[in-house]
Amino acid sequence: MAEMGAMLARFDRELEARKALPPSDDLLSRMVHSEAMGSLNPMERLANIALLIVGGNDTTRNSMSGLVEALHRFPGELDRLRADPALIPNAAQEIIRWQSPVTHMRRTCMADTELGGQTIRRGEKVILWYISANRDESVFPQADIFDVGRDNARRHVAFGHGIHRCVGARLAEIQLCTLIEEIVARGIRIEPQGAPERLASPFLHGFVHMPVRIVAE
Repeated sequence: MAEMGAMLARFDRELEARKALPPSDDLLSRMVHSEAMGSLNPMERLANIALLIVGGNDTTRNSMSGLVEALHRFPGELDRLRADPALIPNAAQEIIRWQSPVTHMRRTCMADTELGGQTIRRGEKVILWYISANRDESVFPQADIFDVGRDNARRHVAFGHGIHRCVGARLAEIQLCTLIEEIVARGIRIEPQGAPERLASPFLHGFVHMPVRIVAE
């Protein structure tokens, strides 16, 4: 909690500096000059800041590390991307599906319903296992294979859905596309140099350490 308090104090200094300036297009300025977010209490500010840090850091970087692993396990996919760079945007969607950087979310059922033959009552808690849905063989044939040409890769649910869809989804897609574009354009291959150390977490599907070597081909 002490570290969280220090983080809040650091961001509050940034927010106050933005508040003293005319509105601009950066994210913190939009927050402080927004009717919805301009007067959040400390716990609300802390929750939103933590969400922005996790959503903009852990998920995308773990997808990038997952890309390194996927291209190592399925080396022919990099050759496909080099032969047809038009596949790059789809490859970005496919690595998000294949890696599924957020494993699950919990939600509260708002009305009695039935799903897959299971009755769910209003007020009951449900766990949405994104990582399982993204491996659903009825939707994604050979789901464990990383396929840059998968025709329905965009059907993944790694960003959530509806009002709970990730606010930074488009930014993540652009970042991943840019990374793949640079790997292809520079003619490099990123080779793991040992087994990765995986994050011990039931919530984030990611990596702690992954030694690699960059090879120019």
